[in-house]
Amino acid sequence: MEELNKETPAKRKLGLFDAAMLVMGSMIGSGIFIVSADVMRNLGSGYWLIVVWVITGIMTVAAAISYGELASIYPKAGGQYTYLKEIFGKMMGFLYGWGLFAVIQTGTIAAVAVAFGKFTSYLIPSLNDAAPIFQSGGYKITWIQILAIGVILLLSYINTKGVESGKWMQNIFTGSKIIALIGLIILGFLLVKNNFWSENMSFGWSAFKNLKADASGNFLKSGWESISGMAIMGGIAAAMVGSVFSSVAWENVTFVSGEIENPKKNIVRSMVLGTTAVVILYLLVNFIYLNTLSRDGIAFATNDRVAVEASQQIFGNGIGTIIMAILVMVSTFGCVNGLVFAGGRVFQTMAKDGMFFKAAIHNNKNGVPAKSLWMQCIWASVLCLSGQYGNLLDMISFVIVLFYMITVFGVIYLRFKQPNLERPYKTWLYPVTPIIYLVIGAAFCGLLLIYKQQYTWPGLIIVSLGIPIYYIIKKKEQQL
Repeated sequence: MEELNKETPAKRKLGLFDAAMLVMGSMIGSGIFIVSADVMRNLGSGYWLIVVWVITGIMTVAAAISYGELASIYPKAGGQYTYLKEIFGKMMGFLYGWGLFAVIQTGTIAAVAVAFGKFTSYLIPSLNDAAPIFQSGGYKITWIQILAIGVILLLSYINTKGVESGKWMQNIFTGSKIIALIGLIILGFLLVKNNFWSENMSFGWSAFKNLKADASGNFLKSGWESISGMAIMGGIAAAMVGSVFSSVAWENVTFVSGEIENPKKNIVRSMVLGTTAVVILYLLVNFIYLNTLSRDGIAFATNDRVAVEASQQIFGNGIGTIIMAILVMVSTFGCVNGLVFAGGRVFQTMAKDGMFFKAAIHNNKNGVPAKSLWMQCIWASVLCLSGQYGNLLDMISFVIVLFYMITVFGVIYLRFKQPNLERPYKTWLYPVTPIIYLVIGAAFCGLLLIYKQQYTWPGLIIVSLGIPIYYIIKKKEQQL
C-alpha cells in the first residue's frame, strides 16, 4: 500500500479543446483517404457513396450523444470499459477490455503506423525498393514495418513524459491535419480542371451496381451489374465496413476521463463537437472525390489511394502526390498519438480491477501509466511484425459496433434499472437517439452475418477467447 501511496496521481490537465482534439485526432487516420474506393466498387453511384457516409455519420453522432449520459454518470478513467463493467458486470467489461488490448486498440495503432510508413515511402522511394530485412515464404519484415514500430516507440515514450507532452503533440498534429483537410476541400473546388460531379451524380438512385473483376484480379470497367432486393442492403453493409472503421475511436476520450477538467460536462461536449466536425469533414472530402474523379477513377484508384488520385488532379502529378503523402503522414502520426495516449488508461483501470497485469496499475513520476503504455506498445509492435493487423481490423468492425450497441443499450437499461441515478447530462432526444443507433447497428451487423460472414466470425472468436481467460483470472482471485 505504501508503494501505491507514493505514486504520482493523474492530474486534470485536459480542457474541452484538448478533449475535442483527442476525439478528432483519434478518428482521422488513413481511412478517409482510402476506403471510398471500396465503397464505390460496392455501390457504383455517387449518390450511394454519399448515403453510406451519411448513415455512418448519423450512427457516429448518435452513439456519441448517447455515450455522453454514461460519461456524466461515470466520469472515471477507463471510459467504455468502466461503463460496461458498472452496468453489465465484470465479465462484459473484461471482454471489451480484452478485445481492446488483443486487436481493437493495438491493431489500430499498428495499422495506422504502417500506413504512416507506406505514405512515407512516397517521399523516400528507397523504403519501398529496399529488400526485406527478413523473409521466409510469404512472411517478411520490411523497413516500412520497422519505421511503423519506431513511430509507436517514439510516441509511447513521449506519452510517458506526462499528460502535457501527449496533449501538445495531439493538438499540434490534429490541428495541422484539420487545416490541411479544409485547404484540400477548398482547393478541390477551386483548382480542379475536369469536373466530374454531374457525371457521378447522373447515375441516380437506381444505379446501384457492383464492380466485378476477372480471374486475374483486373477490374472490368464493363462489369457493373444491377442488384436488387435484400442484396442492396447487404451491399450497403459491406460498403460500410470501411466507413465505420474510419469513424471509430472517438470514444478514446472517455478513456482519459480522470485527466479531463470538469469531465461531467466536457466529455460529452468534446464527443459531440468532435464527431460532428469529423462527419462534416468526411462528407466534404467525399464531395471532392466526386468533383475531381470519375466513378471509375474513384473505384479503380491505384492501391485504393483515392485521395492521392484526387490530389494529382488538383495540384498535378508530382506535387499532388507529395502534398497528399505529407497530409496522410501528419494525419496518421497524430492518430497514432491519440490512440497511444488514451489506450494505456483503460489497461491501467483494468489492472486496478484485477483484470490485467498488476504492473500496469502504477503511475510514474510524471503521473501517467508508463508500464501500461509500454505493454500496449510492445503488443502493437508485435502486430506490426505479424503483418496480420489489416486482416484483423477488417474483421473487427463488426465487434466494435456490437460493443457500441451494448453500451448504447446500457443508457436505456440504466433508465429502467436506476431511474433516480444522478444524470448531470441526459441523452438528447432520448429514447429516439439511442434507438436510432441500435436500429442502424443491428441492421449493419445482421446483414454482415447474412452476406459477409468473413467480416463477423473471426472478430467474435477473438473476443470469445476472453471468456476462458476471464474465468481463469476469477478462479485465481478466489484462491487468494
